[in-house]
Amino acid sequence: MRTLSISISELEFNKFGLTDEKLSFSELVEIINKELLKQNLRKSVDLAEKYKLSKMTMSEITDEVKATRRDAKGNS
Repeated sequence: MRTLSISISELEFNKFGLTDEKLSFSELVEIINKELLKQNLRKSVDLAEKYKLSKMTMSEITDEVKATRRDAKGNS
């Protein structure tokens, strides 16, 4: 097995909730994936609010999905 050394700031160490200075690669990947998911969710919420999508009812969402699927079938 090989060892890789990565340096991060104290702020980053705390931000990611790290408690140990030694991690397996899979643990590091899991931590990074969780952070990326959080960032993408924040972006999605921001975009939904910006374009007023967050105010859509379930019925309106269902109608939009059906229309998109109809259009996709018509273009293939």
